[in-house]
Amino acid sequence: MQIKLPFDANRPVAAEASIDIDQPLDQVFEFVGQGFFENYPKWAADLVDFEPLDGEHVFVGAKARQIRQDGGEEVESVFEIAEYQPLTKLAVQGLTQPYRQSYLLQTEGDRPPTRLTFRFEFLQLEIFMRPFEKLIRCAIEEGAENTVEQIKHLILFESNPTART
Repeated sequence: MQIKLPFDANRPVAAEASIDIDQPLDQVFEFVGQGFFENYPKWAADLVDFEPLDGEHVFVGAKARQIRQDGGEEVESVFEIAEYQPLTKLAVQGLTQPYRQSYLLQTEGDRPPTRLTFRFEFLQLEIFMRPFEKLIRCAIEEGAENTVEQIKHLILFESNPTART
């Protein structure tokens, strides 16, 4: 007799947040996409250490190692660039942990604002973590909101020369 669990252990737990940034699409993508390896540590608040493993250039398959502070513990993971579509999308996927982060950009025509959507997915949760799925979802929703707010703040700060003095 097979035991049926009340949940699917392989179903992703995901959250996303969007924000409008009053900057041209190419400028936002330059910061988020082209400059990912340089700028990611600026918006990833819980990052303790970060190292691109294949240089600073962003391309599909480029890898990086990160150590994040998670609940008082340091968690190390390696990820790779899974998708890189200039001006529209950057996605990274964990190699040592089952997660995916996507940054999607869109605009109406060629004019600002640029809409940035960040999506984070735990592709798989350990079975013992499934009872905490709602708490995990709330935490990653908050993290997604913080991420887009931080990216917007950084882009607007860098685009305003008087704010840097």
